[in-house]
Amino acid sequence: MAGLVLVPGALPRSILFLCGMNAVRSPMAEQLARRMLPATVFVASAGVRAGERDPFVDAVLGEEGLSLGERHPRTLNDLEDDYFDLIVTLAPEAHHAALELTRSLAVEVEYWPTPDPTDAGGTREQIMAAYRDVRERLKLRIGRRFFLTEAKKATEITC
Repeated sequence: MAGLVLVPGALPRSILFLCGMNAVRSPMAEQLARRMLPATVFVASAGVRAGERDPFVDAVLGEEGLSLGERHPRTLNDLEDDYFDLIVTLAPEAHHAALELTRSLAVEVEYWPTPDPTDAGGTREQIMAAYRDVRERLKLRIGRRFFLTEAKKATEITC
């Protein structure tokens, strides 16, 4: 992560990425965040309801040297710990569920609207392009949320 510096005070101790079925967007975000963030940050993902593992996710993560391993989609009820400092929702359904879940808790909830690549049609390459687009959007969003670029840091220090 050359050229990136962690944003002071912006790093939660635990992050949950939440989407509809924990099959595409949230497991992708989980794996990317685990690689990008320090190991001291606990990162997990879940879905509002159970989904099926998606082989296109394995393929686009594999292009980045990442893998879901033996991990399978899970729901909020499947999580061992249900307290997180930050819940990042990636779909409208997940956002509503997170707000309901955290009504009486001091938990930060952020909505990162993320397209659903399972809606893509066409050739295998066109479908892969949709999944790659989601992967790249998530990498960019994680970087923007938790890191400063060296150029931005230098500007903020001199201002």
